[in-house]
Amino acid sequence: MVSRLREGIRGNGSGPGRPRYVVCGGGSLAYRLVHELVLRHRLQITVIQRRRPREDAPDLSTIAGVRPIIASRIDEDVLRAARIESAAALALVDQDDVGNIHTALRAHELNPDLRLVIRMFNRALGDGFAPLLGDCTILSDADIAAPAFVAAALDEVAPSRFQLRGRSLYVTRRSEVEPQDILCGLTDLRSDDRPSVLPANAAEADSVLAVVRGEPRIGTELAARRIARSRRRRRPIAFLMRVLRLVVNRKLGIAALAALALVVAGGAALAASQGYGLGDAVYVTLLTAVGGAEPETDASGLVEALQVVLTLAGLALVPLFTAAIVEAVVRARLAIAAGRRLEPRQDHVVVVGLGNVGTRVIRQLHDLDLEVVAIDKDPNPRGAAVAEELKIPLIVGDASQERTLREALVKACRALLVLSTDDVTNLQTALTARELNPNLRVVLRLFEGDLAERIQRTFNIAVSRSVSYLAAPEFAAAMMEREVIKTLPVGRHVLLVAEVPVGPGSSLDGARIRDLAHAGDVRVIALTRSGQSEAIWSPAPTLQVNAGDRLAVVAARDGLNWLLTKASPPPMEAEQEPAATE
Repeated sequence: MVSRLREGIRGNGSGPGRPRYVVCGGGSLAYRLVHELVLRHRLQITVIQRRRPREDAPDLSTIAGVRPIIASRIDEDVLRAARIESAAALALVDQDDVGNIHTALRAHELNPDLRLVIRMFNRALGDGFAPLLGDCTILSDADIAAPAFVAAALDEVAPSRFQLRGRSLYVTRRSEVEPQDILCGLTDLRSDDRPSVLPANAAEADSVLAVVRGEPRIGTELAARRIARSRRRRRPIAFLMRVLRLVVNRKLGIAALAALALVVAGGAALAASQGYGLGDAVYVTLLTAVGGAEPETDASGLVEALQVVLTLAGLALVPLFTAAIVEAVVRARLAIAAGRRLEPRQDHVVVVGLGNVGTRVIRQLHDLDLEVVAIDKDPNPRGAAVAEELKIPLIVGDASQERTLREALVKACRALLVLSTDDVTNLQTALTARELNPNLRVVLRLFEGDLAERIQRTFNIAVSRSVSYLAAPEFAAAMMEREVIKTLPVGRHVLLVAEVPVGPGSSLDGARIRDLAHAGDVRVIALTRSGQSEAIWSPAPTLQVNAGDRLAVVAARDGLNWLLTKASPPPMEAEQEPAATE
C-alpha cells in the first residue's frame, strides 16, 4: 500500500524547484492550516491523516490541491510515502504531545534539514526537545487563542503586546492611548454585522496599534481591577445573605422561616387580644412557643386557639433551626475540606470545558484575580489538576443542562465562556444560559465561521470564535518561514504583523509608501533602510521604497500574500538558482 501511495504522490508532484510542505494531523487546526496553505498561499500540500476518530471530524481530502495519506499510525514508511526527505517543512498538529515528538524525531532522522512546526500543549516539554531537532518551532494553539477569549469575556481588546525594531507595541482601545502614540487603526467595530478592518481613516478605528510609553494600560488588566474593586465594595448584609444561601439547605431554611413567621404572627395576635405591651408580648410568646403554655380553661376560644398554634409552631421551630445550623456547619466544613471558598460567587466567570484552551483560560483569569467556576462533563479533564492547584471549583456535569448552570450560579456571573470542542453542545449551553440570565455575556467557541457570525447576530451572543481560525495563520507563517512577528486577534478577524524585505527588481522597488495600501488590507507602520538598524516609524506616504529595505506592516492575510508577491524578485531571477542545481 505504501508503494502505491508513493507513486501517486510522485505523479502529482509540485514540480522541480518548488518547496513542498507536509501537514500531519486530522483535527480542526489541521483543516484550517491546510486551507490556509492551499487557498491563500496556492501551495500543494501532502496531508498525513489518521483515520477520523469521529464522523463529524473535518475531511481534509475534500480540499482541492491536497494529497492525502490515510494511516492508522505514523511510522517511517508513511513519512517516506509523503517524501519527507525532500520536503521543506512538516507541521505536526495532532493533540498528542508525545506522539508529535515521536513523529518529529523520525522525520528529523530522515531529513535533518527539515523545518518542523510542532503543536504542543506542554510548552516546557516542547522547549526541551526543540534544540535537538534543528530548525524547529514549538507553538500552542491554546496559548494563541486563550487571550482572545479572556478579553472577549471582559468586553476588552485582546492584550497583544510584542517587540518590533526596539519598540514595545500593543493593541488597545483608542480611548485608552494618546493620539501621538497610535501607529495605525486596526478595526472599526461600531457595525456588529460587518466590522471594518484596517480602515483608511485611522480616526474611525475603535481598536488601534500603539507604542508603549511607560507602563501601558492593558484593557483586560483594567477590567479585572474594576471587578476586584466592586467585589470589595459589596454590602455586608447582602454578603451575609449570600453566605446563608450557600451553606443552608433551601427547603430546610424555608420550613424554619415559615415556622418562625407562624410564631411571630401568633404571638402578635395573642398580645393584641390580651392587651399586652411589647415586653409582655415577647415574654408570653417565647414561653408559650418553647416551654408550652399553662392551660387556661376560662380563657376565650381565640386565646386558647392561639396558645395551641404557638405551642405546635414552637415544637416545630426548635428542631428545624437545630437541623439548619448543623447542616450549615457540616456543609461549610466539607467545602473547606474540598478546597472551595465559602464566599459566594458573584461577578465571576464560568468556563465550560477544561481542555487545552479552557485550561489556559482559567489560568489567565486566575492571574487577573478574577473568580472562576469551571464545568466539564468529564470527571477528570485535562485541566482538573490546574483547577485544583488554583482552588477553582470544578463542577462535573453537562453544561447544557439548566441544573448544572444553576449550580455554577450563572444568574450571578459576569460572563460565560463555552470552550468545549462540540459545537452543538456549546450552542445548546449558550442558549440555556441565556434563558437563565438574559443579560449574560456569552463567549462561544464554534468551528464553522459562517455559522458563528450568524449565531452572533441572531441570538445576540457576545462573541463567537474558532481556536483553529485564530491559530492557523501563525502555524502557516512558521511553516513557510515568513517573518510574521505577531498575530493580532481583533473581533472575529486575525491581523498579522510582519517584516517584508523588498527584493531587487520587484514591483515594490522604487514604489511609494502610499502605493502599498492594497484594498485596505495593508498598513505600513515602519520602514528600515538597507544596511541600517534604526526604523522610520509611520513613514510619510510619499517616501520611496528601495531594494533591500524592510517594511514592517500590519496586514490581513490576503493583503500580506499580495505584498509578499509584490516584494519578490521577478520569476526568472527567482528560479535561476534552482534551475542551475538540477
